[in-house]
Amino acid sequence: MKQPAVYILASQRAGTLFIGVTSDLVTRTWQHREHLVEGFTTRYDVRRLVWYELYDTMENAIVREKQLKKWNRDWKIRLIEERNGSWKDLWCEITGQNDGVDSRLRGNDEPKA
Repeated sequence: MKQPAVYILASQRAGTLFIGVTSDLVTRTWQHREHLVEGFTTRYDVRRLVWYELYDTMENAIVREKQLKKWNRDWKIRLIEERNGSWKDLWCEITGQNDGVDSRLRGNDEPKA
């Protein structure tokens, strides 16, 4: 997903938050998930993608990132919960992968004859 984006990672529901900007959301999120990024996200185990916005230009994404970083915590939480009330990891959404659960375990498949 090579497109400028602003994103928020969380350690858990309403946990530690991290706001970042990137030109490649999939790669950057993977780097955080695998703790390949030294610093804050590794130290506080912040790896769950809980919110993101895509932009046409990196300049617009950077403006939005700076705006969000000035917001108080309650506003950030409200922003996340408006789109992702369950705080689920949006990794599958941005990669097109399933959630890692075999569909047979979900109980929504017809039994094979």
